[in-house]
Amino acid sequence: MKRCNWLNLGNPLYVRYHDEEWGKPQHDERRLYEMLILECFQAGLSWECILNKRENFRRAFCQFDIEKVANFTPADIDRLTADPGIIRHRKKIEAAINNSRIFKSIQQEWGSFDRYIWHFTSGQPVCEPYTERTTSPLSDEISKDLKRRGMKFVGSTTIYALLQAIGIINAHGPECDLCPQH
Repeated sequence: MKRCNWLNLGNPLYVRYHDEEWGKPQHDERRLYEMLILECFQAGLSWECILNKRENFRRAFCQFDIEKVANFTPADIDRLTADPGIIRHRKKIEAAINNSRIFKSIQQEWGSFDRYIWHFTSGQPVCEPYTERTTSPLSDEISKDLKRRGMKFVGSTTIYALLQAIGIINAHGPECDLCPQH
């Protein structure tokens, strides 16, 4: 199988993520929530770094049970900042808890986060083959709305990566067998 040129073929986790998840439309609330939280932790780091710690994040964040994470306390923040298996950046940890609460409010307002996030493209994936691009007018718009709602670490670059991760933007390169133009 031909894959995107950027992929580290030496990392089986990364290859499986590329082949089975990245760019595929996602509608499951828990998975959308997990990807949002992980992408916020990625800010300033590589996705491969986050992916390598994904199981640790799942453990630390209660398998991304939004009800539990939204109710984390200062003691949980202390526990997470001491956990060597995750990114121990206090501001990102605090943002994850804050963003969980806002994610829930979006679910209440829209009926689901899925309905909210996909409405920006009328429910249709956008094909945008991979380039060095890190933002778009779409990621700018969503980032601005999430920030207006009070989310943190959701700049346009983070949201662009999220949109690729959950398949709103299919960015597989033309060299890749998963590129929709094939």
